[in-house]
This record gives sequence, C-alpha cells and structure tokens, in this order.
Amino acid sequence: MFHLSFKNRIAFNYIITTGLLIFVVFFSIYYSVKLSVYSHINKDINIEVEKHLTEIEIKNNHIGLIHNNEWQEREHNTVAVNPVFVQFFDKSGILAEKSPNLKIQTLIFNPRIPDDEFFDTKLVHKSIRQIQIPIYKNAVKKGYLLVAMSIEDAKMVLYNLLQILIFSYPLILLLLFVIARLIAGRSIKPISSIIKTSNIITKDNLKSRILLPQNRDELYTLSTTINNLLDRIESTIEREKQFTSDASHELRTPLTVIKGTLEVLIRKPRNEEEYHQKINFCVSEIDHLNHLLDQLLLLARFENQKKSIKIEKTHLNAIILDSISRYSSIVKSKNIQITTQFANEYYIETDGYLLSIIINNLISNALKYSNENSTISITISKVNGIIECIILDHGIGIPDEDLQKIFDQFYRSKSIEHTEIKGTGLGLSIVKRLCTLLNIDITITSKETIGTTVNLRFC
Repeated sequence: MFHLSFKNRIAFNYIITTGLLIFVVFFSIYYSVKLSVYSHINKDINIEVEKHLTEIEIKNNHIGLIHNNEWQEREHNTVAVNPVFVQFFDKSGILAEKSPNLKIQTLIFNPRIPDDEFFDTKLVHKSIRQIQIPIYKNAVKKGYLLVAMSIEDAKMVLYNLLQILIFSYPLILLLLFVIARLIAGRSIKPISSIIKTSNIITKDNLKSRILLPQNRDELYTLSTTINNLLDRIESTIEREKQFTSDASHELRTPLTVIKGTLEVLIRKPRNEEEYHQKINFCVSEIDHLNHLLDQLLLLARFENQKKSIKIEKTHLNAIILDSISRYSSIVKSKNIQITTQFANEYYIETDGYLLSIIINNLISNALKYSNENSTISITISKVNGIIECIILDHGIGIPDEDLQKIFDQFYRSKSIEHTEIKGTGLGLSIVKRLCTLLNIDITITSKETIGTTVNLRFC
C-alpha cells in the first residue's frame, strides 16, 4: 500500500483545500463575466424594444414602423457590426415587417417562451438572444415585436475565458503543490531534529535533549513535552538504579552476617548454649531479611497503583486503636505510656487497608525510637474543615540535616548509627508513597534528643 510522507501529506491536504477554493473563485469569475455580458446584451435589447414600441404604426391590422428610414440604420441593415434584428408579426402569426439585415431569414416565434422573457436561439447557425414582446392597441393584442441580437462575440469571449481557466487550473495547482511542499519541508524541519535526537537516546544515554525551535508554536510545545518526558524517564531510571543498588546492599548485609555466623559455628564443636545463641542470632537476621523483603515488595506493589485503590468510608479512630493494640507487647516491654485524644468519632473516605499500613509504620517508628518510660500522644482533630492526626513521641529525634532525606529509600538517620535499633530505611518511603496515592499531606518535624512530631492532614 502506497504511503505519502508527512511533508507530502501536508502539501496534498493544502492543495485539496486550495484547489476547492480556486475552483470556487474560477467558477465565480466565469459566472460573473457571463452574467455581466448577458446583462449588457439584455440591456441593449431592452433599449431597442423601448425605441421600436414608440415607433410602431398599426393600420388595417398591419404592423410596421412609422418611419421606414429606421431600417436604414446601420445595426438594422448589416450583420457585421453589432447587428440588431427586428421583426413584426400580426395577431395571425403572419410576418408584417422585418429589418433588412434579416434578408431572406426570419426570426422564429416560440410560443412556449413566456412573453417579455429572454432566451437563446439560432439564426443561420449563429447564436442570438431574443425576446418576444406583445403589441397592444386599446388593450387588444395586435401582434408581436421580436428583437434579437447576436451573441457570437459574447460566446467567443466566454469560451476563451473558460479555456484559459480550465488550462490554468492544473498548472496553478501544480505550482502551489511545489510551493506548499517547500514550505511544508521548512515547517517540519524541527521534526527531523526531534527524530535525530530521539535516535541517539538510549538507556545509557539519557542526557541528550531536543533543541527548541525559535517559534513558540505547536512544534515548540511538542519538543518541550518530549524533553520533559525524557527528564522524567531519566529521573525514573536513575531512581531505579539507585533502588537496585541499595536493595542489593541491604539484602547482602544480613546474608553476609548469617553466612559468617554459620561458618564460625562449624569450625569447631560448640556447647549447646553457643549453638542456641548463634542459631537464634541467625533466626533474628532472617527475620530482619524477611521484613526487608516484605517492605521491598510492598514498595513495588504500590508504585503508581492508583487504579487498585478501594475508596470507602473508614473509621480513623478504630485504625489507630487497632495499631496500638498490635504493638502492645513493645509498649509493655519499654513501659511506654500512649495517650489518645479523640474529641469525636472521625470517618474519612480513603482506602482502609493502605491507611492502616501508614498508621502501623508511624506508630511502629514512634515506639522503636522512643526511650523507655517515655510517652507517645496521638491526637485527632478537625481544623478548618480538615481532619488532622498528630503522632508525637519523645524519642531520640532526627537531626535537622537529615529531615530532608527521611523519605528517601534505605536512608537511615545518623542519630541511630551508634544504636542497636534495627531497620530497613524503607518504612517512611512506603508511608510517603501511600500518602501520595491517598492524597494525604504528611509533614514531619523533629529535634534531636527531644522527639518527633508527625502530622497527617486528610485533604
């Protein structure tokens, strides 16, 4: 199947539109000229009719001119120069008089043509325009006046004009097609640049960008859009590379620890207590590894998963209380006092399952990084029509320089580097991702050694 290039399609579509327009213009020119020519002929015939109607004499039912020398006028006597043919019929249809230039010929009366109406006919194989005017005397029809003029010259002019228009039409279209193709080629030149740049962009070369055209037209918008798309793709790939690198490192660490512990364990016989101690340590590391894998799977699962969100009426108070109950053993072991301040029962339209993951992660972090015998307060209130949930702990806190990075994947604050608190660095990344999906605004403020405040606003 034959396919036109984009440049040729633009030129072709332009020619179709322009061709139709030129056709309408040519048709209008031809019709206007024809109308003008015939209008002048009709006017001349009417002048002759008015003149001859005032010079008619009727005697004994004979119709003729009062002055016979009228026939001697040039237009009545010749057929070479602007001839005017005049003829009288009586009421019986018998020829009464005619102009000398008719010689042996006569104008033919056509009874099918209405009175006073112009029509085209033939005289000796020559085209003429004729009119039939009834002649009345005392309101009684006495006969007809026939007046005709040659339209051979007019038809020749119209024929020549038509030939010129028909001949010039395809030439003009061809010329316009060539011009349109040149203009289209210049107009789509930026597309060639887009294609060239796109061909050199690969997963290993995402730095190239399309040069923006000088004119801020549709191609400028297209180039800008593609550049923005490339920016997002580059950012996504860099983020995925970083994620893969960090995930590999985080997974390798517990595996290395487990492998080293088991190698030490089998070097020589151990007593039962040492076996129990090393095996329990390996089980702890495996639990940590499982938790890390669960977090990674959860993070991947909800990557741009807006379609899988199930929005329903969710009881926020109940979710918080269920989460506190889930971590009751940790609360008891660290002797932490959790206080809740719920002024009312609060319901929000959201995905209850995803919200419970957010609350569980935040309360788990608050418990993990809180000191023993400290307090955690959880408050729900409504501010300016927006429900807010605030989780406040009095734990080790986060340094100011780390606050901008706490939502990054695998990032852990420097404040816990020298502690025995284990973590994956994925909890807050998951919280941030889910908050974005659920349109929840999350802000975290903290002071090192004083505590951390998490504010959730359900927009």
